[in-house]
Amino acid sequence: MTLTSVLPVRAFGRTGIPVSAICVGTAAWGTSSPVHGVTVPEADAVATARHAFAGPVSILDTANNYGDGESERRIGLAVRQAEAEGDGPPAGFTIQTKLDRDPVTGSFDRDRMRASLAESLDRLGLDSLPLLYLHDPEHIGFDAAMAPGGPVESLRMLRDEGFARFIGISGGPASMLEQFVDTGFFDALITHNRYTLVDRTADRLLTRASEAGLGVLNAAVYGGGMLAAWPRTTDRYHYAAAPEQLLAAVDAMGAACERHGVPLIAAATQFSTRDPRIHSTVCGVVSPAQLDEAVANASLAIPEELWDELENLVPTEETWIRD
Repeated sequence: MTLTSVLPVRAFGRTGIPVSAICVGTAAWGTSSPVHGVTVPEADAVATARHAFAGPVSILDTANNYGDGESERRIGLAVRQAEAEGDGPPAGFTIQTKLDRDPVTGSFDRDRMRASLAESLDRLGLDSLPLLYLHDPEHIGFDAAMAPGGPVESLRMLRDEGFARFIGISGGPASMLEQFVDTGFFDALITHNRYTLVDRTADRLLTRASEAGLGVLNAAVYGGGMLAAWPRTTDRYHYAAAPEQLLAAVDAMGAACERHGVPLIAAATQFSTRDPRIHSTVCGVVSPAQLDEAVANASLAIPEELWDELENLVPTEETWIRD
C-alpha cells in the first residue's frame, strides 16, 4: 500500500478555484447528529478544521442547518483561533456553505434566504463566500424554487450583491438536479448518495454538469456508512434498509477488496476521486485522525484488476435510488 505525499488539486469547473480531491464534510458537526449516529464534541470539530487548514485539503463544506448551526459556528471558532495564533486558513482555502429553509416553517422565500446567509456569515465570521449553494430544493420542487421571489432568484441576487463569487445547487433527486443544471444559472453542483460503488443514479447528472462546465462535488460516497467498513456494520444505505441484492453486492465487493489488500472504504473513496467529472469528493470526518485516514484512502494505490472486479459486482439498477 503506497501513499502519495499530497492530494491531487483540480480546477473547480469554470470557477477556476483550485480544490483538493478530498473535501472536508461537516454535516455531523453538531451537539448531536442522530442521522449520522454520532455526537461530535466542539473540541474535536475545531481540531479537525484546524487540521484541515494545515494539511493537503483545500476545501471544507458546511450548511446553515448542519447541527442547527453548530457546524458553522465551530468552523468560525476554528478560523478565529487559528488566526489569533498566526496560522489561520491558508490563502486559497475554500469554505463553502448553503442557504437553508426556515427550520420551523420550511419557507424558502426571499426573506428566509437572506436570513440564512446572514446567520451563516455571522457564525463563520466572514463577509462573503467563494461558493454559496441552494440546499435541498426538493422540499419545494423545481418550479417553486425557480418562481419569482423564490430561492434561486434570491441566490442570484445575493451573488450579484457581492456576497458570493459563484453559486451552486445541492440536493438529492438526480433528475431534479439535472433541471437546475440545465438552467445555466449555476456554477457548481453537489450530489450525494447517488454515485457510489453500488449506485449509479447520478451518472447522467454528472455528465451533464461536466459538459456544462460546473464544478462538481460528490458526497456520501459511503452511502451513509455501508461502504465505510467490511465486514459491514450496517444494513442501511442512504438511511434506509437496503435490499438483499445490494447487501450481497457490498459483501462481494468487500471480499474482493480484502483479497487485494485494499480497504473497502478506500475503494469507495477512489471510485469517486478517480472520475474526471468529479472535482472533489466530500468525506464526512469528525476528528483529525479520520481526516488523515480519508487522505490516506484517497492516496492508496489500487490495482486496475480490482476496479474491473468491482465493476462486475455492481448490483442491478432496481437496487439504486433511481430518482
